[in-house]
Amino acid sequence: MLPTSPNSDQRAARQFETRRSSRARTKLVERLKRKGIRNPAVLDALETVPRHLFLDPEQFDNAYVDTALPIGHAQTISQPFVVALMSEMVLAAAKNNQRVLEIGTGCGYQAAILSHLFEKVYSVERILSLSHRAGKNLELLCINNVTLQHGDGTDGWTGQETFDAIIVTAASDNLPQPLLRLLKPNTCLIAPIGAPGYQQLTTLRNQNGLISSETTEAVRFVPLLSGTCD
Repeated sequence: MLPTSPNSDQRAARQFETRRSSRARTKLVERLKRKGIRNPAVLDALETVPRHLFLDPEQFDNAYVDTALPIGHAQTISQPFVVALMSEMVLAAAKNNQRVLEIGTGCGYQAAILSHLFEKVYSVERILSLSHRAGKNLELLCINNVTLQHGDGTDGWTGQETFDAIIVTAASDNLPQPLLRLLKPNTCLIAPIGAPGYQQLTTLRNQNGLISSETTEAVRFVPLLSGTCD
């Protein structure tokens, strides 16, 4: 069988990678350092993962600008600083880096970053087409320690009992209690909590059954919704 030729989007992505991506990622990491990101593993992950491959070709020119960008379905790929900050927070609060659960896969970029920081990544997405897109993006990068699931993220993960850490990439006024029950003792959950238009990144820690919380950065995320759709 003859090898298939890459489609125009894939060719455009590879051309961008050759011309600009490596330098752009290095410059992005330098900006993140100036904004306070310090964890070397997080910085290495941001410099390694090509963000433009998670975007449509018309967004390539903005791929390494420190801003959120649309990915369709009224969803966004998070601002690189926020991705780095949440990754740094979850690493600092987690007791080990074996299994992390992500609620809200989107196009897969945050999961790709987490794949460099945790042994196994589990990620739930309520929109089926986005879950498929994330799977293709991760496959393109030969990332094989991420397991995706199409489902209602407010219910957690079907078939997995507890995790070393949970990261939620959509906002709610109050975090769904099923997610807290998925935390092992002395582990953490990072989520944007608050009303639409203004949330704060919040670390919730399960300290032997007692949940404590600490708020930090003001952020703005799309809402955490229940149910599933195509």
